[in-house]
Amino acid sequence: MRIRIVDAFTDRPFHGNPAGVLLLDTAFPPDAWLQQVASEVNLSETAFAHPLPPGGDADWALRWFTPAAEVDMCGHGTLATAHVLASAGLAAGRIRFAARCGILTAETAEDGTVTMDFPTSSLTPVAAPPAVDHALGGAPILSVHDTAAHIGDLVIELADEKTVRELTPDHGALRAFAKRGVIVTAAAEDPSRGYDFVSRGFFPAFGIDEDPVTGSAHTALAPFWAERLGRTELTGLQGGARRGLVRVTLAGDRTLLTGRAVTVVDGELFASPPGAEQAG
Repeated sequence: MRIRIVDAFTDRPFHGNPAGVLLLDTAFPPDAWLQQVASEVNLSETAFAHPLPPGGDADWALRWFTPAAEVDMCGHGTLATAHVLASAGLAAGRIRFAARCGILTAETAEDGTVTMDFPTSSLTPVAAPPAVDHALGGAPILSVHDTAAHIGDLVIELADEKTVRELTPDHGALRAFAKRGVIVTAAAEDPSRGYDFVSRGFFPAFGIDEDPVTGSAHTALAPFWAERLGRTELTGLQGGARRGLVRVTLAGDRTLLTGRAVTVVDGELFASPPGAEQAG
């Protein structure tokens, strides 16, 4: 079976967020095998997709696994999958994916840019959990918001971009504060650099200390910063040592996430699923 590693939310290798992508010919093999593959690939997410019969609500079924568990929604894995489908000539234009979080779409432009249509996350102001500031290395917290069920992140606003960049959290302690992960964010110090806000994402409960660029988290960051900055079209820069850009457009209950991707590894997986035919 052919397996790719794609750097998402970037146009350069070794930047953005890497995802594994495995296209299957038929229905998903057992979950245990999917999890084994994702653990072997050992990236923040590995995406698995197979085509669906024509005439339905979606064109492809799509699932995502971290090295430790399956997740409900993944932006960079969806972008990576759409990039592979377009690059391989298996789909053109708008692709509809059936996922655990509902129907998602991704449209690839002629220049390779991919725009995804995701549900906008709700934001509920909450009190800062006790000791979360210590888990974040003592960084002062301006506000805390909980997100929708399919996201499950805690969005924490910090004082400024420098604080976000220099953060050295206690990853083990952060496991206690969110269903999925903790997103820290702040306004950009200088928007003329090409982005309006910054963020970093920590997901130790799913085996990921830090995720370089979390597309799904931007379905919460989009409404968060749209309200504060007074615009519905924004660009976010996410990451610590490794970074990527996510362009967001807030459209009510939907958020458009736009980015680019580049394939960096195209190889062969020899461990076939039990009893399954090989995929292309």
